[in-house]
Amino acid sequence: MKGEIHFFLENVTYTIRKKKLIREWILNTISREGKTGGSLNIILCDDDFLSELNYKYLNHRTLTDIITFPQDLDIKHISGEIYISLQRVRENAGKFKQSIEDELHRVMIHGVLHLIGYNDSSETGRAEMRILEEKYLKTCRTILAGDSSTALS
Repeated sequence: MKGEIHFFLENVTYTIRKKKLIREWILNTISREGKTGGSLNIILCDDDFLSELNYKYLNHRTLTDIITFPQDLDIKHISGEIYISLQRVRENAGKFKQSIEDELHRVMIHGVLHLIGYNDSSETGRAEMRILEEKYLKTCRTILAGDSSTALS
């Protein structure tokens, strides 16, 4: 699996644990979807930072947990930036009774699925993405628990 994944923080403090395994999981997900990994930046930020991007680039004045920006027009090659509001992740984790880590991983893979080409603007698209999120979150949990031999097959 090739590809580079980098993590950044903007206006937040957070420690992403097991970065190497998370990179492995994301690249494996991209590969399982028949794509190749390129350069992917995942930026954790606060609501204000993400709201500014949301307004500047999408002309939306609503809070959101994630915005993705593809950076390669080649549909086989996945490169881009994923901006995630850590405040939304924390709030949604409580709302959905998930750990912050699980919710963060769900939002990360949601962004990756968008870059792959999935769209959640319809009810059918949302349902399809939810199924894929759950599928790949199970893989993530297995990898992070240390049993990547079965998770990556």
